Amino acid sequence: MRVLGVLGGMGPAATVAFLARVQALTPAEGDLDHIRMLVDINPQVPDRTRAPEAADHMLGEMAARLREAGAQVLAMPCNTAHAQSTSLRAIGLPFIDMIAETTAAATAGGAKKVGVLATPGGEALYTTALAGQGAKIVRLGGANRQAFMACVMAVKRGDTGKAPKAEMRRLAAALVAGGAEVVIAGCTEVPLLLGPKDVSVPLFDSAEVLAQACVKACR
Repeated sequence: MRVLGVLGGMGPAATVAFLARVQALTPAEGDLDHIRMLVDINPQVPDRTRAPEAADHMLGEMAARLREAGAQVLAMPCNTAHAQSTSLRAIGLPFIDMIAETTAAATAGGAKKVGVLATPGGEALYTTALAGQGAKIVRLGGANRQAFMACVMAVKRGDTGKAPKAEMRRLAAALVAGGAEVVIAGCTEVPLLLGPKDVSVPLFDSAEVLAQACVKACR
C-alpha cells in the first residue's frame, strides 16, 4: 500500500470527518489492512480568497514536509484550496484532484445541469470542470450566497445544529428548483449539515468522492 499524505485544516472539522471516511471506506479485516496516513491539519493556511499567493506557498511547504515524512500520494479535502495547488503539485507526488474526481462522479450518469453548494472560489473551479464534461453549473443567487457562507462559518464555529442544517436543506432545494438534476456538496463543511436523504436529487459529497479515490490510489 502507498502512504497517503493529507493537507488539512481547511477547516479542521471537515478534515477529521474526511479521515473517518477514508478509514470507513477501506476494506479491512484488521489494523494491518488500513492505509497509513500522514496528516497536516493546519488551520493557519492563509485565507484562500484574500491571500491566494500566500496560501499557495504554504500548501507547497506542507506538501514538501509530507513528502519528506514518507507520503507517496497527496490529497487535500478542501475544494476552494484547489485553486492554490500549483506549489503542492510541483513537488512531484501524485495529487488526487478533488474537483476533477467529484465532477466525473456527478456527471457519470448523464446529468447536464449540476447544482453546486460551494464558496465562490469553489464555484469557479466547478464551473470550469463541469464545462469540460459538457455540463452547466446551477448556483445559488442573491441572498442565498450569503446564507450559504453563513452555514459554512457556523460549522467552523462548531455549530452543526438544527438551524444550519435546515438552512442547508433549503439551499439545496433552491438548486433543485433552479433545474439541478444532481447536487454537489462542493465544500467539505456541507456534508456535516446535509445528507443524501435531505435532497430530492442525487447528492455527490466531494469529501466522500475524494476518500474513495484515496482508497483506490493507495490500496
